[in-house]
Amino acid sequence: MKPETLSFFEKVYDVAKQIPYGRVTSYGAIAKYLGAGKSARIVGYAMNGSHGKDVPAHRVVNRKGLLTGKHHFEGTNLMQQLLENEGIEVIDNQIQNLEVVYWDPAKEIR
Repeated sequence: MKPETLSFFEKVYDVAKQIPYGRVTSYGAIAKYLGAGKSARIVGYAMNGSHGKDVPAHRVVNRKGLLTGKHHFEGTNLMQQLLENEGIEVIDNQIQNLEVVYWDPAKEIR
């Protein structure tokens, strides 16, 4: 990977580490916060590569609250289990009451 991609990944991880317990954000919200609004997919790639980096990747979902990254977690439902352990309700791979648990880095990080 190019050095600038690795540096972007580190910025993504820094934002993801700030997502509070019991809250979620989206790939696009992180991309937008980092000034790369059209790079939601790259944020997804970063989350896929975050294993072992103490990044709460389970708290990053798509804009509709779908657990699109769940296949990158060990076990069948680990992403869902981690979210449910934090009090987030998930039905059919989708977060319920997304507007209540949604955390927008653009509004929350100062």
